[in-house]
Amino acid sequence: MANTIDQNRIRQVFFILLLLLLGLLLFTQLYSFIPAVLGAITIYILLRRWMIYLTEKKKWRPGWTAVLLMLFSFIVILMPVGLLINMLSSKIGYAVQHSDQLVDALKKVVASIETKFDVTLASEENINALGKNIASSLPGILGATFNTLTTIFFMYFILYFMLVNRRWMEQSLYEYIPLKDENVLKLGKEVNMMVMSNAIGIPLIALAQGIVALVGYLIIGVNEPFFWFGVTCIAAMLPVVGAALAYVPIAIIFFANDQSGKGIFMLVYGFGVIGTIDNVLRFSLLKKLGNVHPLVTVFGVIIGLNVFGFIGLIFGPLLISLFMLLLKIYSSEFITKKRDMGAKIMEN
Repeated sequence: MANTIDQNRIRQVFFILLLLLLGLLLFTQLYSFIPAVLGAITIYILLRRWMIYLTEKKKWRPGWTAVLLMLFSFIVILMPVGLLINMLSSKIGYAVQHSDQLVDALKKVVASIETKFDVTLASEENINALGKNIASSLPGILGATFNTLTTIFFMYFILYFMLVNRRWMEQSLYEYIPLKDENVLKLGKEVNMMVMSNAIGIPLIALAQGIVALVGYLIIGVNEPFFWFGVTCIAAMLPVVGAALAYVPIAIIFFANDQSGKGIFMLVYGFGVIGTIDNVLRFSLLKKLGNVHPLVTVFGVIIGLNVFGFIGLIFGPLLISLFMLLLKIYSSEFITKKRDMGAKIMEN
């Protein structure tokens, strides 16, 4: 009996190593397709209920239903993003070519503050370096907001088969994931909740901030307010600094042009109104959609952008939540803890 157990363990370890090696090989060879796969998963989760309703309740054909829903997602999701990017592309090029004007404006504002208050804020070399960093990062930020045509093609190619073969795919995942049934269901629920929270919540918050900012831009008299509206929407999706990447440069330009009143109003409106909208919606809307802790969202977005690009806005927080969920599942699967001991620890 002992020999049989040892042999089974050796076979199990060998099999796990074989799976890991093959998985690593597939991952390294298909790494460039990960954004397309993640995008397909995201849109699939958003369209899944509609697919079930139309095919099972209305008895529509799965193939044509999948095509119709894919077309709907393209019009509702990708076309607005494409129009926004098209609007910003020429302006971003202009901003890069004339980035020296922003640097000069910043120098003027810094010099004015240093002279008035007799303090040293930043050296000229640091300001010049900041201007170069901004000019070099703008095209990268713009490029990160829109997938290539190849990625979009493969995303919809994968999405079609996910929608058409929905039952087979979900049943296979349910059978092959080596966890208890309740933990598999818990895992699926968590993924669905996080995707819904980030795929719907983050763009809605960014759009709300952009609309509120546009009202302020029109009232204050900002040049090309709709361009800055687009910049605000994109910047609002980024963690920590967010929409400040849009309204702070506007205020600097106002100060440099001796329009201190407009500059002060822009900063007050930006941090007081636009920033408040962000905090209120982030703590209410995201919590209602997925009950996601704000720190998970912030650190998840930072990680996701570095690993996956723009789609990381959705899957970065998902990675952190899945990591925490897997710890709970591991504890449920393999570790038995005394609940009264946990209560005593909390009391102490």
